Amino acid sequence: MKSTINKKSKKEILVVDDTPDNLRLLSAILTKKDYGVRKALDSRQAISSVKADAPDLILLDIKMPEVDGYETCIALKADPETCAIPIIFISALDDAMDKVKAFSVGGADYINKPFQEAEVLHALSTNFICEIYSLDSKRKIKNSYNPTKN
Repeated sequence: MKSTINKKSKKEILVVDDTPDNLRLLSAILTKKDYGVRKALDSRQAISSVKADAPDLILLDIKMPEVDGYETCIALKADPETCAIPIIFISALDDAMDKVKAFSVGGADYINKPFQEAEVLHALSTNFICEIYSLDSKRKIKNSYNPTKN
């Protein structure tokens, strides 16, 4: 499996939703902004896709047949090879407890359906900015322990 931090300049997003219309709409929004997009209709396809080639971020529906988005997130966060991939939940569930549960299982953000293009793009850019700051902080911490590299 490749590193969970994509070395390519084009960020790759895995969109997981059991509704094909949502997959098409999100794919159109993301490709228009030059993101690479992969799609999965269920948890099994999503986990298989992630293990074959880790995306930079996952947009994950909660209500899916068989295995829901919460369980999918838990499985990905439990695996050391996939635990660092940010997961943004996209769901029609708008109860506060659903959002709390999404964050408690490892979600980085939560977008309500019906979603707006600007909201989706803002959530992505916020998560990618956080990734950049996190990597920079880790580099600074590492270098502070090795003064010859400063």
